Amino acid sequence: MPRSLPLVALAVLLTASCAATDGQSGGATGTGGTGPITFATGRDTTAYLQPLLDRWNQAHPAEKVTLLELPEAADEQRAQMVANLQAQSSRYDVLGLDVVWTAEFAENGWIIPLERGLFPLDRFLPPVVETAVYKDKLWAVPYTSNAGLLYYRTDLVGKPPRTWAELRDEALRITKKHKIGGYAGQLLAYEGLTVNFSEAVQSAGGQIVNDDGTEVTLDPAKGATALDFLLQGLREQWIPKESLTYKEEESRLAFQEGRLAFARNWPHAYGPARARLGDKLGVTRLPGLDRPGEATLGGSNLAISAYSEHQHTAQEFIRYFTSLENERRVLTEGSFPPVWTELYDDPALIKRFPYLPVLKESILAAKARPVSANYNQLSLVIASSVAKALANPTTESADDVAASMKSELEEIIRTQ
Repeated sequence: MPRSLPLVALAVLLTASCAATDGQSGGATGTGGTGPITFATGRDTTAYLQPLLDRWNQAHPAEKVTLLELPEAADEQRAQMVANLQAQSSRYDVLGLDVVWTAEFAENGWIIPLERGLFPLDRFLPPVVETAVYKDKLWAVPYTSNAGLLYYRTDLVGKPPRTWAELRDEALRITKKHKIGGYAGQLLAYEGLTVNFSEAVQSAGGQIVNDDGTEVTLDPAKGATALDFLLQGLREQWIPKESLTYKEEESRLAFQEGRLAFARNWPHAYGPARARLGDKLGVTRLPGLDRPGEATLGGSNLAISAYSEHQHTAQEFIRYFTSLENERRVLTEGSFPPVWTELYDDPALIKRFPYLPVLKESILAAKARPVSANYNQLSLVIASSVAKALANPTTESADDVAASMKSELEEIIRTQ
């Protein structure tokens, strides 16, 4: 139930909301009051968040932050946030947004624009900053970055694969010899499947939608090649059938518990896997059709709800939470990729996290998902089309699926 608003605060918020709706107005916001705030974000699977919040709360007893954990799956997080924001509820103050939601949330007036000069954006990874910008305005502050990586077992794999053919050969060999799964990613019908398929298309030299989300650029032949990579794995069983039920956590557990030789996952899986596997853990870039593949840029940005009563506190909390000191903790305590460029070049951190140079290379080479207010519709079409094909790997035609997908995506772009 929304808290009642003082008339002055209500005027501030209505102004910010109207400004956000057209995506054109400028000026600093985040000045609408101080007091307790709620931080709504996806479930913390590594238990690193609360200590960071405790540090803030100890220093700001009158402006305490409460963690509200949303579901693990991005689709479910978005659904809960959208329901709250459409109701113009003040329950959420700071929102942990998937990087692909910036355009939608800004276009709908659900979040407020921020003043660039308040944040050290010039010290952040450039591709990450772009995910927080829409129509030349900053709508959020990068908090964590992400790019898909290939995890592998060094005790089973001689040389990490650079291509799909090398991955297939190694996965087949290990599956037969050791009776475990060869490779898996996130193949359940949700946002994770959209990401996995997008990476396959990019790694085959294609792109599904152009950078600004205005044109479907999917080459059906490249789309079919990407889909065939997954279908072949299921047909030949080096991709286990169980992977069709995997999200990030299921695939992480399958790998670190010894049920997979290779796994595609985000960098947050490194810490738990390292604790379980030790020196048996290896990390490299995703493989591609004939060279190393191209990951999808992921991550989380922090935005302020247009209906928050305590926007100034929310802004200051974001400045605290994205500081260099806390970004270091994001990596060391949460195993999430930070957004500060200099942390990737820190010798002490590289010694502790040997995959950092590979991760930096992957992030800088990664492709962002389309900047579109209708991104959710695009993603649903991709995930449902691919899921249907993967459920019937011996009968579905990759060419037909890719052509049909392109047609459906073009219809969405046409009517947006």
